[in-house]
Amino acid sequence: MASSDVTETGVVVQNDPYRSFIYGEGEKDTVWRNGAPPNYEVVNKLFEEGRTNVWAPGTTEEKVQRMLKTWEMELTQKVRPQDNKTTDLEAFRHSVNGRPGKTLQEVIQIGGYNQFLETSLPEDLRAYDPSHYTAAESQNVFLNAFPRGFAIEVLEVYSGPPKVAFKFRHWSFMDGPFQGHAPTGELVQLIGISIFTVDESTMKIGKVEFFYDPGELIGDLLKGPLLDGSEAPKVSGSASGCPVISKLHI
Repeated sequence: MASSDVTETGVVVQNDPYRSFIYGEGEKDTVWRNGAPPNYEVVNKLFEEGRTNVWAPGTTEEKVQRMLKTWEMELTQKVRPQDNKTTDLEAFRHSVNGRPGKTLQEVIQIGGYNQFLETSLPEDLRAYDPSHYTAAESQNVFLNAFPRGFAIEVLEVYSGPPKVAFKFRHWSFMDGPFQGHAPTGELVQLIGISIFTVDESTMKIGKVEFFYDPGELIGDLLKGPLLDGSEAPKVSGSASGCPVISKLHI
């Protein structure tokens, strides 16, 4: 849940227990995607009810989890690259399943979901086609499917800076429709590996690499029957076909 602190002068300062750089003087000039700082109370509740571990403050796992959640928040909620406090703008490159890395501006422009679900599959086999959605449209597609948000946690940390390697879990419940498919109310999740290369002096993030099977996510979202009663076309639940995934055993 979001909370607030009261300073010695009686000023109420909002904060999020799992993310930095949302509130405070340092964000007074930040341009937010929706015109105001995001409120994570709903997804924080989902996270607290469904997380695998409760990492103690100050532990390596808690620090990496905060870094991940803060970075994801800035990536999806801040319009201008220069407002991102976690990121080394010059060094930053974001890649998924070994694909060429994109700059922060490129990821902001196409949208986080479209970046994570980029695919080389033929168009007629794509269960979700990122090329058909703007950044805002893709956000709405998944917000409709996951009205409680899409929680993320760190399961294990394998190495510290400068290469922070960790295992993560992303999950929610399909309480809304997805591309014409009826909601199932079931748990939808994916598990993967990520490597964040950070500057040890500033702890700013440069290279970001994610390895996971998008089919874990997309396949579960296609389980519900089509709302119009028609038969669903045969498409691949996987959005990547990445050969690395089968070797990770995650």
